[in-house]
Amino acid sequence: MLHGIENVVASPADNPARSDHKTQPQKLSSLFGTLGMLPVLALVAIGFHLLSGGRFFSGQNISIVFQQASVNTVLAAGMTFVILTGGIDLSVGSILAAAAMAGLIVSNVPELSYLWIFAALFVGVGFGVANGVLIAGMRLPPFIVTLGSLTAVRGIARLMGGDTTIFNAEIPYAVIGNGSLPIIPGIFSVPWLAIVALTVILVSWFVLKRTVLGTHIYSVGGNEAAARLSGIKVPFIYLIVYGISGLLSGLAAIMLATRLYAANGLQLGQAYELDAIAAVILGGTSFVGGIGSIWGTLIGALIIAVLSNGLVLIGVSDIWQYVIKGLVIIGAVALDHFRQKGSART
Repeated sequence: MLHGIENVVASPADNPARSDHKTQPQKLSSLFGTLGMLPVLALVAIGFHLLSGGRFFSGQNISIVFQQASVNTVLAAGMTFVILTGGIDLSVGSILAAAAMAGLIVSNVPELSYLWIFAALFVGVGFGVANGVLIAGMRLPPFIVTLGSLTAVRGIARLMGGDTTIFNAEIPYAVIGNGSLPIIPGIFSVPWLAIVALTVILVSWFVLKRTVLGTHIYSVGGNEAAARLSGIKVPFIYLIVYGISGLLSGLAAIMLATRLYAANGLQLGQAYELDAIAAVILGGTSFVGGIGSIWGTLIGALIIAVLSNGLVLIGVSDIWQYVIKGLVIIGAVALDHFRQKGSART
């Protein structure tokens, strides 16, 4: 009994000197949690501005950065839902290609051309739900399922177009990919692609933070067993998050198709899943699930876009861009590991 009383009296909550004592890794972890990767984004952007002779922060280049970030932002938003449950979706790039192929094929049918967007979304949701059924219904590992889908869906995308590129120079709703909303006429405008991406982020934030579904997603990622015991239908949550990932892959396909007026089953969306995963992890979402923020994902996607744009501006070769991006992905995983260790100590 006395021993228990001693423990209570000596607890950190009642001893400010002990509770305020933090190691350096704990302080850094706390700082990361408060600011996220926003300071890193600012430093990288300023660095490229200086190295490029002041070209980075021009109105035209910032508009280009927003365009470059938009598709990855949408894919990464879907990936955030999946990773929050402790899963992974390696098939988003392939689903994007298949959805774009379906959309372009329908857009070339005169009677159905204005329905091509629904065709792309339908294909995206279909493949996403198929992943969810295999993961939730058959209890297969998400990594294995989506790795298989990455290859299989890529093959389907190639078959859909006879392994050729499908073009449509008069594709309906092309303004999505090539239009912009003037903010300062003649100086600065915001691409519609960026507006679509920001809308996705806002809707995702609302779902994750203001709905029961969002609470259940975090709960499943935090502790699946406890979520089951509390009455949450865990298989349904898995089905929903992979369906959302597929839906947003279809939306990203629409954005790219209207940007390029074309789709190719072999090349479109190649390795996009890596950029999406990197954006999510850079944004603070943990691979173990249950921890993360959609706003952090947006910052992560902007970092990837700024990095890609800045490397081109300062004349870094395409080969070295791949090397640097790969190192960024490794760094993102290492950062996630550091955050987990810091959280475990606190």
